[in-house]
Amino acid sequence: MNLKKELPLIGIVLLPFLYLAYVWNQLPAQVPLHYNIKGEVDRYGDKSELILIPIMTSLLIYVIFSVVPYIDPKKQIQKMGKKYHTLKRVITTFMSILALFIIYNAKNQSFANPNYILMLCGILFIIFGNYFKTLKTNYFIGIRTPWTLENENIWKETHKLGGKIWFIGGFIIILSSLTYNEQTNFIIFMITIAIMVLVPVIYSYLLFRKQKG
Repeated sequence: MNLKKELPLIGIVLLPFLYLAYVWNQLPAQVPLHYNIKGEVDRYGDKSELILIPIMTSLLIYVIFSVVPYIDPKKQIQKMGKKYHTLKRVITTFMSILALFIIYNAKNQSFANPNYILMLCGILFIIFGNYFKTLKTNYFIGIRTPWTLENENIWKETHKLGGKIWFIGGFIIILSSLTYNEQTNFIIFMITIAIMVLVPVIYSYLLFRKQKG
């Protein structure tokens, strides 16, 4: 790991921790920690629980992306080179922004339109979809089914289709977030997610069956 190159990203990881420390004395003892799809608070908790937010988002993602290349038994992730590190930066930054957003809302005892969160998820899916075709066979990132892990061609074809589906799915989620109310958008979000997950898995199995047949 090149520490000099990692420092800017480490700074991004630390932003939610620094912001939380900055607003700590302004936070009430009990803060909103969970919201329903209408953006209404349905659970309060001690403000100390907010410490888990940056730990479970930006810090956790950064650690996972940093460690995975060294424990990948096939060393395929390292072959992605700069593309993997770009993906690491983008996803870590996204998680840091999400953590800042959650802490900000807790501080202000309010929650912005829940559609904004789903819109951010749509952007994330577009990013993932764009990178799917560059992923090499590995046990950590991508559409990992028994059939994709067993056969490199099935992995490649599944991720080619999966990348398109995730890319389109991300756009659908963003458009619905700008168009519909929270309840309708949440339904569209869940249906889109189901399609994004199930179609590539089924496709990988069909490719496996075709190859065996």
